[in-house]
Amino acid sequence: MSSPSAMAEQRLKFGVPKGSLEAQTLELMRKSGWRISVDARSYLPKVDDPTLSARLLRPQEMPRYIYDGSLDAGITGHDWVVENDVELIQVESFVYSKVSLAPTRWVLVVPDSSPVRRMEDLAGRRVATEMVNFTRRVFAQRKIKVEVEFSWGATEAKVAEGLVDAAIEVTETGSSLRANGLRIVEELLTSTPVLVANAAAWKDPWKQAKIRQIGVLFKGALDAEARVGIKMNCPRASLEQVIALLPSITAPTVAPLYPSATLKGQEWVAVETVISEHTVRELFPKLLGAGAVGIIEFPLNKII
Repeated sequence: MSSPSAMAEQRLKFGVPKGSLEAQTLELMRKSGWRISVDARSYLPKVDDPTLSARLLRPQEMPRYIYDGSLDAGITGHDWVVENDVELIQVESFVYSKVSLAPTRWVLVVPDSSPVRRMEDLAGRRVATEMVNFTRRVFAQRKIKVEVEFSWGATEAKVAEGLVDAAIEVTETGSSLRANGLRIVEELLTSTPVLVANAAAWKDPWKQAKIRQIGVLFKGALDAEARVGIKMNCPRASLEQVIALLPSITAPTVAPLYPSATLKGQEWVAVETVISEHTVRELFPKLLGAGAVGIIEFPLNKII
């Protein structure tokens, strides 16, 4: 058994993605029970957990530092794990609902006016992308020779202006691509944020338990984002009608009110459940019509 002093020295080196996923990852950590603060001039967030050492890193770099052991685990995009082509333990995948309602997609795009209709039509041409390694592998697997160049940004504009013949670019709905006069030829990869771990760290029982803890709490916080809890009272005679209106994860909780809580000689019960937030505006009038009263809506931090 580990001594108390040895336990106190145990620490998980955890990577937090800097950029578009940063704000929500930090918010998820707060909802998951960690108090965390970030100085605008520092890449070392302060966490109220002596066993957790956080680092801010670009998602593009995260897999490499987890793979070489500089970090034990972290949140990055599945796409950047693929791009870095390293073997990591994927613990959990997420959809960050406040950032995206669906996984992002890496797609091959060309100008609307381009004669290119399939990947093979690009033989001998130039393709720009931030995912250079992935792109080279894809074309090599299809035995298509192209010139792949790294794009520092504004990749859509380079295609639209004719600086390159095509691009492999990330999108969600494709609306931005269409607005820039681009056409999707083929979808090549879908990606969501993932919690990944170094293989050696995963073999350490304490670190694995800590990483699993992060995964479970993050998942619970994300599952709670689009849901709310509701409570109400109703006459027992109206209970079946009220319950029939309630979508829930499991059956609603029903409990009798204090014996003296009667109205006009009827027995009353309390009903509690969890529902999707977007159903509230349609559901509440129906519940009132079914006989429910005193309806309370409350936010959730986690659903596990």
